[in-house]
Amino acid sequence: MSIVKKRLSPELSRAAALQAARELLIEAGPQAVTLKAVAGRIGRTHANLLHHFGSALGLQKALAELMAETITAKIGAAVMKTRAEHGDPRVVVDLTFDAFDTEGAGALASWMILSGNDDALDPILNAIHDLVEDLAVDNEDGLIRQETLSLVLAALGDSLLGGPMASALGLPRDTAREIAAEQLRHSVAHRRAEGE
Repeated sequence: MSIVKKRLSPELSRAAALQAARELLIEAGPQAVTLKAVAGRIGRTHANLLHHFGSALGLQKALAELMAETITAKIGAAVMKTRAEHGDPRVVVDLTFDAFDTEGAGALASWMILSGNDDALDPILNAIHDLVEDLAVDNEDGLIRQETLSLVLAALGDSLLGGPMASALGLPRDTAREIAAEQLRHSVAHRRAEGE
């Protein structure tokens, strides 16, 4: 991202900082998401970012909230499309695994937990809860909650240890994704059969 030189509105300055924080997260991991690094990337001062976020924890929490909103919106749309077209749930699995892996949500969540900032996960947990509430149909509420728990924990674990574990077991890298997809396919097929 190029350094921002001109004066920005508070909203645009905050958005630029969050974009830079997300880029740093993906490029170098959660430990790189500091007020100093973000300020340097967008040509602002440390004080400017303190004004917007209050602390590094505030920045990380705002980043988690932004990521949770965008990721759950994308996954929610994929679930609705998969339902409408009777598509393969692997699309939903891939989006979830990508969110935790290549988009950095797994690393950020783990970093916050290990740093003792458990409450910074609230935006992620709330966004997932809201998505499940939106997706629940008829009497499927409990089943969707179980599927979500299983999928999120598998994606988080895979983002942290999936590569080395698959390698140690002599399995293809995407084995955890395929296991999660097969479980979700089975669950969806069972629901469809009961609905007929």
